[in-house]
Amino acid sequence: KRGTRWGLSIYLSIYLSLSEPLDIPGGDRQSPIDIVVRKSVFDPQLRPLKVQYDPRTCQQIWNNGYSFLVEYDDTTDKSTLKGGPLEDQFRLCQFHFHWGENNAWGSEHSIDRRLYPAELHLVHWNSDKYSLFEEAVIEENGLAVIAVFLKIGKRHEGLQKLVDALPAVRHKDSVVEFTKFDPACLLPEKIDDYWTYAGSLTTPPLTEAVTWIVMKQHIEVSHDQVGGRYLCENFVFLKHVHDSTTVNTNYQ
Repeated sequence: KRGTRWGLSIYLSIYLSLSEPLDIPGGDRQSPIDIVVRKSVFDPQLRPLKVQYDPRTCQQIWNNGYSFLVEYDDTTDKSTLKGGPLEDQFRLCQFHFHWGENNAWGSEHSIDRRLYPAELHLVHWNSDKYSLFEEAVIEENGLAVIAVFLKIGKRHEGLQKLVDALPAVRHKDSVVEFTKFDPACLLPEKIDDYWTYAGSLTTPPLTEAVTWIVMKQHIEVSHDQVGGRYLCENFVFLKHVHDSTTVNTNYQ
């Protein structure tokens, strides 16, 4: 498990040392983007999302030096995502957060130029078409990522178990066992109200392999839960939204 994430972490360390965003020659679906609500296109073909997560597949937390990954056993179809804009079944492999230093702005995507304090990414790979995450990550339809915005408000009880475990992974490349955590508790109530578009990984190798599913409804967390005690600024530059980028929505 760690081998795959470690490779991506090396790309990430190079990326974060740059003062300007990278541009992929010829790439026309780079993420993150600013979602302009009035330009989103209603798609009546979009179906409800089918999320099925088994808390028993949760394995560990890994600090890669820039964020922490909560990693899941993705060798079976016990924690999966399908439906919505997806034609295939995708397995959950990990989730992580992007945040800022001051709880003011740190999300990767923005909505009408509005940023949120943090953004959750639940990363899934296409297990119908590929046998490994490493294969899926370089293919056009290989990954599906659910993005959830976090807003400062009341304490999130589901998140607290994770927050309590973070001191054990304070240092880079530290790993701690973390089990029986249901990531569904981090999803908003209305998971069938979302935007979706074809995009990319937001860190190198920046492969245009991602179907993004961006939740319209945010979740609330307390100031202390998303504070900077264990977290460092790790958000990335917004990419230019290419004219060819179409953002669809399942609600008019």
